[in-house]
Amino acid sequence: MKALLLSDIHSNVVALEAVMAHASIFGTFDEVWVAGDTVGYGPNPNECIDILREQSAIVVAGNHDLAAIGNIDAHEFNSYAATAIEWTREVLTPASSKYLAGMSTTVAYQDFTIVHGSPRDPVWEYLMEFEAVEANLEHFDTAHCVVGHSHLPLVFTLVEGQEPRVSLPTNADEIQLEGRTFVNPGSVGQPRDGNNMASYAIVDTETDSVMFHRVKYDIHETQRRMKEHDLPQVLIDRLEMGR
Repeated sequence: MKALLLSDIHSNVVALEAVMAHASIFGTFDEVWVAGDTVGYGPNPNECIDILREQSAIVVAGNHDLAAIGNIDAHEFNSYAATAIEWTREVLTPASSKYLAGMSTTVAYQDFTIVHGSPRDPVWEYLMEFEAVEANLEHFDTAHCVVGHSHLPLVFTLVEGQEPRVSLPTNADEIQLEGRTFVNPGSVGQPRDGNNMASYAIVDTETDSVMFHRVKYDIHETQRRMKEHDLPQVLIDRLEMGR
């Protein structure tokens, strides 16, 4: 089985469409898994939700998703994110709001647990250091965990009797899934690793591997749409910088 791993789409439908088209080049994928933050920041929340609904995607809620439906106060975010959240609330259709409200914060599926932040704090924790990674092992029962939130493609591998390993995958890097692993596919809609191309991954359960990909998309079109809706300039500019 092959699953398309997405995270942090952030209402960037232009990037999402580019990722879906690019992923199809490598053959069919059986499922789509999304590690949170489908909405927030970007200009097309309803359109992104429509694509995931069409794909019957397995999706967990991120902090921006929960804030967009009022389950988290927008004031818990910086002013730029809060402005985008408040705008998102205003434009979500009833169907989109219902879709977000139906998301769980944790899904255990086959050998994978899918969360946005971490198993012990699915909404807010960033998994970027081994200390936090090791502390999370007791909070889920599956072999592997898919996370998002940091907008950085990362793989932490912990095999008994070996030193923990961290991988910073780039385009077309394939990493074996062994022991217990944490996989972050990076961000579709707002990468923050200095590379402005949309990031995603494909996990293959037959080969126990995950392949990472980067794909160009029309950043200027997304920026144009954001300007059209008077979204913060800081959010518009960062797309081009990949920061």
